[in-house]
Amino acid sequence: MSRKGRPVWASLTCHTLIEAMKAKQAAQSSRAVKAIRPAKKLPVVHPHAGGIDVGATEHSVCVPEDAVPAGESPVRQYKAFTGDLDQLVEWMQACGVQTVAMESTGVYWIPLHQKLERAGLEVVLVNARHLKRVPGRKTDILDCQWLQQMHSYGLLSGSFRPADDICGPIWGTGAIW
Repeated sequence: MSRKGRPVWASLTCHTLIEAMKAKQAAQSSRAVKAIRPAKKLPVVHPHAGGIDVGATEHSVCVPEDAVPAGESPVRQYKAFTGDLDQLVEWMQACGVQTVAMESTGVYWIPLHQKLERAGLEVVLVNARHLKRVPGRKTDILDCQWLQQMHSYGLLSGSFRPADDICGPIWGTGAIW
């Protein structure tokens, strides 16, 4: 509380708050990607597993650390446009990923899910509400790393998704968006 009995934040201008938020976001995005520690006692069920945190405009993708050359990050971010989704699928195939866990956020997962399935990858669609209960994850990058790690241990269960021939009438054409 300030001396006048108002909260300190009440004396800040909107411009000051926006600048502080921008500075915080810039600091978070410039940090190096930290690897999540592997569990010591859990067996790896899916050694070629990937994890994708699906967003409206950008997808964060994590592959196993041994799937990329030394010194290269196992995490990348891709925009949600068709060309970017194609690059995402190509990178995952180049890294030897065979199965992918992704969050079912809104409808943003649908085109990516279709592209991954048509590329021959096994896709596990995970309910985002189940993952949000896990404490400590704050960024998209940590989310995709967590998805990758949990999927490699076989700890994620997929949501039901009908086959494309059933989904086609529901979504219009059944074609990739």
